[in-house]
Amino acid sequence: MNVKDLLLERKGWIVALLAVGGMLLLAFPLVAQYSVPEYGDDFPLIGSRAAVWIAAQVHLMFAAFVLGVPMFAVIAEAVSIFGKQDRYDRLAKEFTRLLLVAYSATALWGGLLLFLLTTLYPTLWSYLAEIFGASMWVYAGLFFIESATLYTYYYTWERWKRGRAKLFHWGLGILLNVWGTTVMFIANSWLTYMTSPPADVTPDTAPGMVQFWSAFANATWMPINIHRLIANAVFGGAIVAAYAAYRFLKAKTPEERAHYDWMGYVGNLIAIGVFLVLPFAGYWLGREIYEYNQQMGITMMGGFMSWLWIVQAFLIGVLFLAANYYLWIGLGRIPGGERFAPYTKYMLVVLVLGFIVWATPHSMIATRDELAAMGGTHHPFLGVLGLMSAKNTAVNLMILTTFLSFLMYRRANKIPTVSWARTGTISQGTILAVASIVVLFYGVYGYFVPTIVRIGFSVYQVLIVLFTIVAVLVIDVLIARGADTRGPIRWGQMPERSQYALFVIVVTFTWLMGLMGFARSGIRQHWHIWEVMRDTSPHAATPALGYAAQVISVCVILFLLMIAFVFWIGGLIEKPQLVPQETEDTDAAELGPGYEPSLQPATGD
Repeated sequence: MNVKDLLLERKGWIVALLAVGGMLLLAFPLVAQYSVPEYGDDFPLIGSRAAVWIAAQVHLMFAAFVLGVPMFAVIAEAVSIFGKQDRYDRLAKEFTRLLLVAYSATALWGGLLLFLLTTLYPTLWSYLAEIFGASMWVYAGLFFIESATLYTYYYTWERWKRGRAKLFHWGLGILLNVWGTTVMFIANSWLTYMTSPPADVTPDTAPGMVQFWSAFANATWMPINIHRLIANAVFGGAIVAAYAAYRFLKAKTPEERAHYDWMGYVGNLIAIGVFLVLPFAGYWLGREIYEYNQQMGITMMGGFMSWLWIVQAFLIGVLFLAANYYLWIGLGRIPGGERFAPYTKYMLVVLVLGFIVWATPHSMIATRDELAAMGGTHHPFLGVLGLMSAKNTAVNLMILTTFLSFLMYRRANKIPTVSWARTGTISQGTILAVASIVVLFYGVYGYFVPTIVRIGFSVYQVLIVLFTIVAVLVIDVLIARGADTRGPIRWGQMPERSQYALFVIVVTFTWLMGLMGFARSGIRQHWHIWEVMRDTSPHAATPALGYAAQVISVCVILFLLMIAFVFWIGGLIEKPQLVPQETEDTDAAELGPGYEPSLQPATGD
């Protein structure tokens, strides 16, 4: 079916959507003209706050997915165009197919959230509409443009497959990302205004463009934009990898296993690769919160919220371990990968020790007798590990270790042919070693300087790690030019347990999204809008961490169940074209679907 026939067939739905959208747009400026009650009737059973919480969180999870996946589709399509690799084009199309159902789910949960806010918290929504009414018009309008772009992008894939038409099609994918990112930036302005409203902006003082922009681009707006942009890329990659794992486990032929093994590898590579820089965006956001209001910063890091960061540390530790486990198993399908197996046990030690340090709290929850035995709330030894100086050191070393796993994976089956290969490898090792020493130095030295100086040391640690990743990767790309191979990659020759690591990664990412969303919103405590509009509803108190964990878990389960439905529907829409083996690959059937790769050291290498 071509685009014209599709539009004609769906013209009734299109007209209806345009009519509903027009009525919603016209309704925005009318909201503020009538007095509204402060709160609507309480939502049955779970209460108004939990209802809005669940709707907002599940909507954001789907939004992260539909914003993250187009990034990969455009990158993969670019590789297929400029790198002349058709398998990436098929991969991009399969990525995009997952969006068709997920996009509808995002809109449905967004509509539910809008209805809940207008009926349960009408005064708050009216207040935000007075300030951000103009941006709400743009936001709603962009949804129509984004929808049209998405469906045109997908349904013209085969028609616009060659020559200049393919470049135009790729341009549609870029536009899809532009519209989605713009929508996210607009919505982020509303939620960050609730956390960091400018003191001189209220509905009475915000009629002009200057006041509107001050509210729109508030103190935490850009840090949230960057943090979410990176997190969406990570989340989209994790979802795609989980989809590939699901299809890998259901595969009936070696060719299918090879295709979805490769797809899972690409999704995981993007997710973990981008994840390595995500903590740095989080540092920036935390710093802006402190600069805007120290009370919120102290509540977040030193008050009752501080225990959330212990849970976060545990979850991120699981991510690091699962990602490295997947890469280490993957070495078994690469000829030459076995020579790196002896080093993985030392890397595991670094990851586990870093995990332990990062998850160690500064103040212990203990009985009166235990506190007396310790001589206070701080353990004489473990209390030292609870400081951010130790935790920053631990996480940066874990990032370097994970990057080293990727480096080994890249090098596994390559035989460099450049004359300076040995010198380049020594240079890479030296840079990694020096970076580790610098990170350790600032971590230890941080205990001997004032707190304000210690906080500045984290910037130096971040910069040296980022420099190391970029420098070592550039050297590795240059070394790999013209390299020979030790043998073809045996795609599909992965044990089933490797795919469960991809499931662990996506579940952990999803739970982390909910956890950090609660941390960002919870620091407002009993304020809808910080020190501007107080929450006077029966649910004004910040919920306990246990209750928050239960609500977040419900959101995660709901989202994953619906994503499982998306996976199932995605398999019914169109059977994907399998990725053919590259010229250097062998047929996956040669070793059989039950092949279990070994990581035993090779002899005579």
